[in-house]
Amino acid sequence: MVPPDAKWAFALITLIALGFLIIEGKFILCPLVFAMLFSLLLLPVGKYLEEKWKLHRSAASMGAVLLMLAIVALVLYLVASQIADLLDDWPQLQSQLTSSYYHLVDWIKTNFHITARRQMNIVHSATSKISDTNSGDAISVTVLTASSVLIFWVFVVIDTFFLLFYRKLLLQFLIAIFKKENAIAVYEVVERIKYMVSKYITGLLLEMMVISTICCTVFLIGGVRYALLLGLITGLFNVIPYIGIATALLINVLITLSTTAAISKILLVIVTIVIIHLIDSNILLPMIVGSQVRINALITILGVILGEMLWGIPGMFLSIPTIAILKIIFDRVESLQPWGLLLGDEIIPEKEIETKVFVEEEEIASKTEAKTLES
Repeated sequence: MVPPDAKWAFALITLIALGFLIIEGKFILCPLVFAMLFSLLLLPVGKYLEEKWKLHRSAASMGAVLLMLAIVALVLYLVASQIADLLDDWPQLQSQLTSSYYHLVDWIKTNFHITARRQMNIVHSATSKISDTNSGDAISVTVLTASSVLIFWVFVVIDTFFLLFYRKLLLQFLIAIFKKENAIAVYEVVERIKYMVSKYITGLLLEMMVISTICCTVFLIGGVRYALLLGLITGLFNVIPYIGIATALLINVLITLSTTAAISKILLVIVTIVIIHLIDSNILLPMIVGSQVRINALITILGVILGEMLWGIPGMFLSIPTIAILKIIFDRVESLQPWGLLLGDEIIPEKEIETKVFVEEEEIASKTEAKTLES
């Protein structure tokens, strides 16, 4: 019999080794995980092209990937066109932002009694590292970052195509590596993951569209400049739980502050995003996404932070689907069910826990008595 200390030591070593592999294998695993999510989302499209249009699997998989690229290109075009308009007005925006900055300095000086020189020293110390970087280094870093992002998404597209093309082979592999008596359970887990991920991502996309539409409409009615850009930013960043909406609020306030000195429009942006977040958390998210991903808020926040530590911004996007997949697996494996309970937000009533413990104690007692009689 293996001692409990040895089990815990083995589990700790396994976690450390797994974390090391996840960090070191980021450039392979991160595109692969994105591709897995996209392939599950595009699977109905591929099946439709195969069954209704009688296309070969390779052609159907390519058609589904091209449809995804067309939608992504449309969103990028809308965002890029708005950013281009913003850059065209940059001299005017810079002047307005400078004026707003001096008004803010005077307000801080009046209310908090901090002199302008001291405020400038604080800003200078916070931005000294940025100013030390010369333009040549900045250009080279920008080029390298852009090329890395481009290569990353090329691998995502390629992996998505091959996952769609070899989906049956991969399913047979997953079933074959387990014992025959577990084949049905493995198939059920795979089907549950496929259903959950597709519904979750579809719900997120629909939620993103609803939030962007509402924000754009309110900002247009309120006369806020670049209303379409602000609405798209809010919808896109809302995909990241908790942190995303705060980031969107900061970006939208800065853009609005650079376009107008009217406090009413700045307050309109702040109040709109806060109300949208409250409506989204309490109404839209449960109604659109539903109960596909029942993860408690604590695990959600920890997952987002851990995802950012491991894989940066992509890890923040992938954290919730990954935790949901782990929960499905934990719920189906008896020895891991307590961990699945920890990840979820369902609390078992105390009466059920007491009944379950009583039944287990009775079973243990009966087995012990039977063994005693046999001996």
